[in-house]
Amino acid sequence: MREPLPADMFDELCPSSLNPIRFGDKWAALVIGCLEGGPRRFSELRVPLRRVTPKVLTQSLRSLERDGLIRRTVHAGAAPHVEYALTPLGRSLLEPMRAACAWTEQHWDELLDAREAYDNAHRLDHAG
Repeated sequence: MREPLPADMFDELCPSSLNPIRFGDKWAALVIGCLEGGPRRFSELRVPLRRVTPKVLTQSLRSLERDGLIRRTVHAGAAPHVEYALTPLGRSLLEPMRAACAWTEQHWDELLDAREAYDNAHRLDHAG
């Protein structure tokens, strides 16, 4: 039995909303992070990715599969199910993703300040 994914897996560490470095679509890096420890079912991915609608998560999984980053395996039997796992190509993204997360953490305050300044400036532009 494998350890379940923690529900707060992405609350503090490398949040997709602040990391300006993208790997695939908005959620791809988080999906890849969930699969680092081994294959997972869709329902397992939904726990830490609760902010993602099932439709969008399905689209992200299909895109990652199309790009050769994950493999979708259908297990037949009494209780058929589907699992998703990283391919060697997908696994090769883990180190660059860790570097992007470390960079984001190092520049967290600067990113927040820049976004706040941008939003404030553009709010004034559209107010008048």
